[in-house]
This record gives sequence, C-alpha cells and structure tokens, in this order.
Amino acid sequence: MKQAYFYPRVLFSCSIFLWSTSNNAQEKTKFLDAEQSDPVKMGWMIGSPPPTDRILRFDDGSFFQFPALRWSVAHMRQFMPTINVSNGLKTPTPLATNSKEDIDKIKFTPLGEKKSITWEESLQKVYADGVVIMHHGKIVYEKYFGALTPEGQHAAMSVTKSFTGTLGIMLVEEGLIDPTKLVSEYIPELQNSAFGDATVRQVMDMTTALQFSEDYANPNAEIWKFSAAGNPLPKPKDYDGPKTYYEYLPTVKKKGVHGEAFGYKTVNSDVLGWIIARVTGKTIAEVLSEKIWKKLGTEQDGYYSVDAIGTPFAGGGYNLGLRDMARFGQLILDNGKANGEQIIPKSAIDDIKKGGNKKAFAKANYSLLKGWSYRDMWWITNNDNGAFCARGVHGQLIYIDPKADMVIVRFASNPVAANSANDPYSLPAYEAVAKFLIKAK
Repeated sequence: MKQAYFYPRVLFSCSIFLWSTSNNAQEKTKFLDAEQSDPVKMGWMIGSPPPTDRILRFDDGSFFQFPALRWSVAHMRQFMPTINVSNGLKTPTPLATNSKEDIDKIKFTPLGEKKSITWEESLQKVYADGVVIMHHGKIVYEKYFGALTPEGQHAAMSVTKSFTGTLGIMLVEEGLIDPTKLVSEYIPELQNSAFGDATVRQVMDMTTALQFSEDYANPNAEIWKFSAAGNPLPKPKDYDGPKTYYEYLPTVKKKGVHGEAFGYKTVNSDVLGWIIARVTGKTIAEVLSEKIWKKLGTEQDGYYSVDAIGTPFAGGGYNLGLRDMARFGQLILDNGKANGEQIIPKSAIDDIKKGGNKKAFAKANYSLLKGWSYRDMWWITNNDNGAFCARGVHGQLIYIDPKADMVIVRFASNPVAANSANDPYSLPAYEAVAKFLIKAK
C-alpha cells in the first residue's frame, strides 16, 4: 500500500540512470505502439463526467500509468497543485519560420540496428508528442501528436534540472552564489546532512557522494521517502516522515567522497533550488519568471508542481509550451541573448559549454553516453559539433548543436521512462538532422 500511495510523485521525480538499470523488465515489456496508444483516440477524460474506465486520478497513480500517461503529461495541472511562472504582460516575440519538409525523409541507422529508418519514423518510435527544430533562429520543423497542441503545455520532467542549473550559474556570474563555498554556508539547515561538506559546484555538477538510491524497484530506496515528502496529498495517519522537500533534504546521508564520481541524483537539483531561493529571497518559479520568462518573449506562462507548502519541484516539476522551450533553447544557443538583450550572461553559457569532469562522468557507466560529461545540470556530448542537451525521462529534450546552429526540442510520452529506450533512435537522429541542415545552409 505504501508504494501505491507514493507512486505518482516518484514517477515525477524523473530519474534517468536508475530507471535504465533497474527497470530492464519494463524495457522488455510489450507496449501498445504510438498509434495504438494515441491518447485522443483512447478518449481519456472526455465527458461530464468521463466514463468510469476513462477517468484518471492522481491519488491512485492511474494518471501516470501507460497508456494514460500519454494524456496526463499534457494536462499535469489538472492533477496536482502548481505555482505559476509568469511570462508578463508583453506581446510574445514571434518566431520566424522557414519550413523544410525534407527533414521527415532524413535517414539514419538506429544504434544497435542494421536497417535505416527516417526521421518521421523515429518520432513514432519514441512516442513523440511534439517536436520543434530551429535552424538559424527560425522554425524549420514543427509537429504535434496525441494530446499536445501548440497552445498546450507539457511536463518537462528532468529538463527542469537544466532550467535550475542555468539559473544557478546565472547567479554565480552575478556574484550571488560562490560555487566554491560549502552548501551549508548558504543553507545551515543542511549542515549535518550529506550536503553539509559538499561545495555548491559539486551539487551543480552532481558529483556529490550521497546515500540516495533512485532504484524504483526497491521499496526501501531513498527515492520513495523523498517522493513521500514531496507528495502534496494528505499523509496517512501513521506517516511520521518528512512532509516537505525542505524537511527531507537535511536527512540525506553521505556515502563516499564528494567530487570523485558523477551520480545522477534528483535531490541535488532541489538543493540548488533551495540555494537559489535563499540567496534571492524568492521561489525558483519567481526567479525563472523575472530573469528569463518575462524577457524572452514567451507565448505562455509555465508552471511548477509543488509540495504541500508550495515549494516548487526544482528537480522535475516544470511544465511549459513547446515553442517556449524552443525559445529557451535558442536563447542558450545564442549565448544568452534574445530580443536585443543579454538575458543570460555569456560567461554563464560558456561555463555550461565547457563541460564537466569526463573521468567522474565515466564512473556512472552510461553505455550510450561514452565521452560525455555533466556541467551546471546540462548533459555535454563533447562531440565534434560541441552539442549539449537537457534530458528528461519518457523522452523530453532540448538538444543544442552550435556548429549546425540548430536547436531540437521534443516532448514525448514513451512508456519506458529510461532515456536508454529513446537514445538508440534519438542520438543518431539528432546528428543526421544536424548534417542535413549544415548542408542546407
């Protein structure tokens, strides 16, 4: 019963690595394909009220069980409390278009396979809900599937972490955060936790040594306790654990030596979110709104899911429109400048692009990400094009390729959470599109 109660929040915490290592059975499960699981055709939540077998609920976790999750990821605000990220009162900055229909026909060979497929076919493989490709600052490709529309918003999952990391490095460049200082100097409440003797930089690059398992197959894993704390629903009468993110984070124990190895742990992002809130005196939702969202010319507000006291989930709770995510990706590609304004210091973007410690990253044993690194909560490919990206479970993505002057953003609802399910069809696809656009000029 305990696992069922915590189930909704756990899925939303968006682990990548441990989903791929401890959920092999999930990857082998035979699921309905993208067409068969189309959420509109399946008729979820239609009617007044909907038919009993088409009603989805947060409290029992049904809203995030496949194939229902294909509808829910585009309607998160209907299931949980949220906090707004205002885009202000300005008129949105229009996005220029220069459609390239031939992109659908681009061919590549998926990793581990011998037969090539097209870009269009790959979108069905990854259960894409929406894709925008920007080239030279213009939309060259835009498609929506399933429950997502151009006016809709979608869960970004762990892409949220890269928003958090970007705000973190912005505040470093502004002098509000010193990455060499200990976390406890900013958050004394974490003095006796695993984070007490970790530096802010180690948190930002996830090289903290934590006793924190995100193995969802283990009912005793720490991720369950973290998720229980963050769950905004009323707790059972016999529950005696932490009731908010701020109550949970001081309980994290240390295991190992900080700085030696990369370890993808969602709690790092929530610690950074706490630091951002402490030094600014505002929630991370307010900081994102004021520093980026109101200045970027976005079309829509965004929103974060929150815990029982309204704390935004900095590790995976952001929801936004696809075009606005493309605007953000373009902002990063353009070294922090948009609409004639330097919104993010160029030095902050340079810090992201230089990447993290490759040797520390290699210790995490990502078989499909050899040679990569992690910096400021961004994934750095270190490939010839200098590409880097934000990644979230079930297929969420911002992929930035400086050499190709290209940004790819994608929302998806793959039944398998792990990026290892998407990567064979995605990683070579990004490179194929980049090559096509470089030749197209």
